[in-house]
Amino acid sequence: MRVAAYARVSTSDRDQNPETQLLALRDFARSQGWEIVGEFVDRAPANDQLHRTEWRRLLDEGARAHFQAVLVFKLDRAFRSVKHMHDTLGVWEAQGIGFVSAREGFDTRTALGRLLLNLLASLAEFELEVLSERVRAGMDRARGEGVHIGRPPVTARPGFAERWRGVRADLDAGRISRGEAARRLNCGYASLPRLLHGQPSALP
Repeated sequence: MRVAAYARVSTSDRDQNPETQLLALRDFARSQGWEIVGEFVDRAPANDQLHRTEWRRLLDEGARAHFQAVLVFKLDRAFRSVKHMHDTLGVWEAQGIGFVSAREGFDTRTALGRLLLNLLASLAEFELEVLSERVRAGMDRARGEGVHIGRPPVTARPGFAERWRGVRADLDAGRISRGEAARRLNCGYASLPRLLHGQPSALP
């Protein structure tokens, strides 16, 4: 069988080397008598689709029927979420492409593999929902206790008062643009009018 090997390491995983995954995938394919016809390697977080260029190339190659299955080291190397997994596997199934995880032992070309994969996806989705409920409950409790939720306002950031005085003086004198003022204050451009025209008591 002709397979494509996909490996991914996150940019934050500086000590990781994709070759570790590739070595395992080559050994796995050899043990099954499969031929690896392409190796695709990304160095990006799972949800960073912009920089996962090899993942997009893998999808394109699959659409051209260049291989019969995609082989990965672990599920999380390929998919960013349960929905992403289901959507991608649905496309591959229509194209006659199987999916195999060497570490977890899933093979969507078999009925058992599809069943185990769906069970895992359901458990992961349930765990995510439980976690979300706990986070919401914790936030509600914190709000009830008067704790501020979210990022602090721009005016509460360290050193803002000093920066604001210099920026306001340069703005009033026409020495800088509003875009430059927003950059120096480290705030969004849309926040600047609120700072300029907001209540005086909210500003230093």
